[in-house]
This record gives sequence, C-alpha cells and structure tokens, in this order.
Amino acid sequence: MSVILRKRKNSDDSISLLLDIYHKGERHYEFLKELKLCKPANPADRQKNKDNLDLAEKIAVKRAQELSASDYEMITETGKNTLVTEWMQSFIDKYKKKDIRNLQGALNRFKEFLIEDKKQGLTFGKLTPIIISDYQDYLREHSKGEGASSYFARFKKMVKQAYRQKLLQTNPAAEVPTRQGKAKRKDTLTLEEIQHLAAAPTDSSEVRRAFLFTCMTGLAWIDVKLLKWSNISEGTMSINRKKLSEEAEAVTINLNDAAMKLIGNPDKRNEFVFDLPTANGANKTLKAWVKRAGIKKKITWHNGRHSFGTNLIYLGTDVIVASALLGHSTLKHTSRYVKAANELKQRATDKLNIEF
Repeated sequence: MSVILRKRKNSDDSISLLLDIYHKGERHYEFLKELKLCKPANPADRQKNKDNLDLAEKIAVKRAQELSASDYEMITETGKNTLVTEWMQSFIDKYKKKDIRNLQGALNRFKEFLIEDKKQGLTFGKLTPIIISDYQDYLREHSKGEGASSYFARFKKMVKQAYRQKLLQTNPAAEVPTRQGKAKRKDTLTLEEIQHLAAAPTDSSEVRRAFLFTCMTGLAWIDVKLLKWSNISEGTMSINRKKLSEEAEAVTINLNDAAMKLIGNPDKRNEFVFDLPTANGANKTLKAWVKRAGIKKKITWHNGRHSFGTNLIYLGTDVIVASALLGHSTLKHTSRYVKAANELKQRATDKLNIEF
C-alpha cells in the first residue's frame, strides 16, 4: 500500500496536485482540485503555493492512514469524529442537482428525529443500521403521500456519499431496505369546508387571507410568501413558481372575485401582498384555525394547493387546463387530483342512496 503525492504541469503553466494511490493490487489517482499551484508572480503567490503544497502533503499522509485503518477494518478518526448532520449540510450546500430541496428536507427531518430520540451530536462512528431503520419509521409516521420514501431515498444517498468519501468503513444504509407502503392520501378541503374555514375566527388575519388565497389559486407556501403587488395586474396574477430546478415555472391565473377580495387594494407596487410569519408559525396558526372551524383533517399549508387542484377537477375543469394553472411540467402530477376529485364525486352520489 502506498500514497504518493505527484505533480502534473498544465498548459497554462499551473501545476495540478494528485495522489497516486496503490492499494490491494489496484492503482488509482485522486486529484486535489482545490490545491492547484499557480505560476508565481509575487510573494503572495509563492506563499499560497507553499501552503497548498503543505496541505496536500498532509492529505497524502492522512489518506495513507485511512487506507491502513481499512486494512484492519477500523473506522477512521475522521469518520469517528465527524457530525453526521454537519457533514450532510455541507454536502447539500455544494449540491447542484434538482432534488436539493428534497435532500434538505430529509436532513431537516433527520435533525428532528435526533432531537426526539435524544441523539444530537451523532457522528458517523456511531451511525448504525438500527438508527437508520428507526429514522425510516419516524419518516413513515410523520410524512404523507410519497414523502417518507422520497426523503429516505435522499438520506441513503447522502450516507452512501459519506461512505464513498471514506468516512465510513461500510455503508450502514445499504443494510436497511426502503419499505414501500401505500401512500397516504393527502387531505383536501371541499368548497363547503373552505367556506366553514373562512367563517371561523383565527389569530392572524394575514394567515387567513393568504391561506384562502392559496385555496383559490393553488400557490405553494413559498409563492404566496414572496408574492408581490407587481405580480398582479387587472385581475390577473403572473408569477414564476419556485421549482426544484433552477428554472422557474411561469404561471398566469385569472383571479376570481373571492381572490381579489382577499388581497384588497395595493399600497405600493414593490411590497409583498401578504405579511406572513415563518412557515412553522403559519402552519401552527393554520392548525389551530382548522380545529376551531370543526374540520377534522390534518391540514398544512400545502394542502391548500392540493385542495385547489382537486376542486378544479371536481368542478369539471379540463385536466390540461388544471395542469397549466398548477404549474405542473407533466400530467403525471395532475393525475393525483383526478383521483381525489373522483372520490369526492363518488361520496356525493353515495348520499343519494335510498332504501327499498
């Protein structure tokens, strides 16, 4: 086993540093991309090159220690002492793919799980398949729809990456299969329930206005919170919906009388339409408001958007039109509202039964 620091000259006269690693009969190279040496033009450049070279030599020594530890099936010191949540957050901060919000959601729920299970400060050295299995159970208890399996898949993705970066001797997440179960149907509000909710008192007039506006327009929480008067003109709302990808989805909606009454008249074109608290604060207010209205459903902010989609289909809106109003990129996402609307229609016809 050997780890040798090597230099490779580039066409621009800079020098790349790489580790020539020979281990268990195999050779591979690890480029230290952040530690490139430049052609020095002044004392500062020379000092920077010296610092980068010193750091590269330390990395080479550490990598050799890690490989030596793996030969004896020992977890490296780096892995033993690295906090799982801190490493995952740093991984997410550098992440560039479309599912970054899902990764962040998975980490946020893992933090909540650790607090509830009194395991704050968990390091990779103490991360076991049992803990990961318990986390999956936590997700299944606290998530609706496909949320549990989606978050767990992203969590396993991050653990696998930590394993690839030699923070773990084995991948404990690989030993925990993702349990598939029937997705819980998200609760939606019927038009009658929305009417009851509108009539019930609430602690925040801004939360009231904004949530009812969501039920009328299908906007997600982040879109409602960032909605400005400049997005509204002559009864029409035009926004770029926030998506998982960097490209936003353009949506234009004609506002009905109820929606226009909810937003009222603007004071300044550049100000936000609603003065809202944090997402947690808004959901707490909403939960108390729903209970006060006598609605026995678990309603969060996003359920307002689902209610909009379901009621559109229930009232006979073409699925393609509904998909455009919701800002969906494909009809696959809109199909869930078709199923929910059909269930509403079935319950409505069931009420017409009479006994002979």
